[in-house]
Amino acid sequence: MRTTELLTLLHQEVIPAIGCTEPMCVALCVARAKEQLGAEPDHIKVYLSKNIYKNAMAVGIPGTDMIGLPIAIALGATIGKSEYQLEVLRDTTPAAVAYAKKYLQRVTPEILVAADAPDMLYVKAVLSLQDDKTAESVIQGTHTGLSNVNHEQSSYIIHSMREVYDFALEVALNDVQFLMEGAKMNMAAAEKSFMGSYGHGLGRLLHTVSNQHLTNARPSQMSNIFGDTLFTKILCYTCGACDARMSGAMVPVMSNSGSGNQGISCSIPVYLYALEHNCDEELTLRALTLSNLTVIYMKQSLGRLSALCGCVVAATGSAAGLTYLMGGQYDEITFAIKNMVANLSGMICDGAKPACALKVTSGVATAVLSASMAMHHSFAEATEGIVENDIDRTIHNLTRIGHDGMCQTDDLILDIMTHKE
Repeated sequence: MRTTELLTLLHQEVIPAIGCTEPMCVALCVARAKEQLGAEPDHIKVYLSKNIYKNAMAVGIPGTDMIGLPIAIALGATIGKSEYQLEVLRDTTPAAVAYAKKYLQRVTPEILVAADAPDMLYVKAVLSLQDDKTAESVIQGTHTGLSNVNHEQSSYIIHSMREVYDFALEVALNDVQFLMEGAKMNMAAAEKSFMGSYGHGLGRLLHTVSNQHLTNARPSQMSNIFGDTLFTKILCYTCGACDARMSGAMVPVMSNSGSGNQGISCSIPVYLYALEHNCDEELTLRALTLSNLTVIYMKQSLGRLSALCGCVVAATGSAAGLTYLMGGQYDEITFAIKNMVANLSGMICDGAKPACALKVTSGVATAVLSASMAMHHSFAEATEGIVENDIDRTIHNLTRIGHDGMCQTDDLILDIMTHKE
């Protein structure tokens, strides 16, 4: 096992992000081109892969009360800093937003889908001044993969789920302490959502239900269904954090493999379960490592963006971490993963949006169920669907469907999204 390479990979893939990572990726590309240009451009043209375009259409941009790419591009061109990576718009203020809105009155970005994009994650920003001076920047492969910036990137490929499991049990705790801080960061995003009106308010609604015993409120139908349970807390905190970031709250989350929702879904359920059961720091950190690295392993064969919802993969990581906290070992963890694959393999990604909170909730609810079943040695067998006896083949069957089998699905989804009446 290559401990150094896996640790580098983990630090590379689990990083802070503000806002939905697709519009932030576009803003990052624009910000880098503007830095090369040396001035605010008079003309902006961006070329996007269909998956970037799909995920940037309907999400809130942090600090703006606006959705979509134009304001993200304008902020990238005015106050964005490429050194911040996925926190590129960290310096957004009300004054900066007001200025960006005025900027859009004289500069209208051209936003084009690049039909011949060389990768499912691709952004090209071409900026120019009236004197014909131009600058361009390209992001490809990863959300921070600027082609004209020399970042050391690990190319290590994880070989098996066993490698993930062994690393999680052996890694020095100091080296993965940042995962605990990331889980707490994601919890803080959820708590922010409980105090305001974000997205569809699903997290706040479930939080109210789970805390109804603290008030004199009359019990609702939802309280009879959910109640004040750990399961409800897992749902409300996970979807609450998603509510906040999908609606443009100016709050950082710890992402995984370029997605904030993935980072939320693979950390909050594990952290809350550990907190509720008074798990010590070592157990909690190893479970968080297992969860996060399982996601990275699966995303390596699925790809950064696909027609398969990333919450499926992130919740599968959560199922692995939860099973470990419940006392499961390698066999039980593979059982939980098989249960996840048997259940959620068909969940499509129809763009980033406030309703992603519903998908996040579906994913983590299934993770709790799958882990609980696994601890009773109840799991989907090799005779069922795409599940096989071998866990790595099972995982790759899922990611093959998302990467290779759903390309036409992706085209149809985008066509529907862009031709609504």
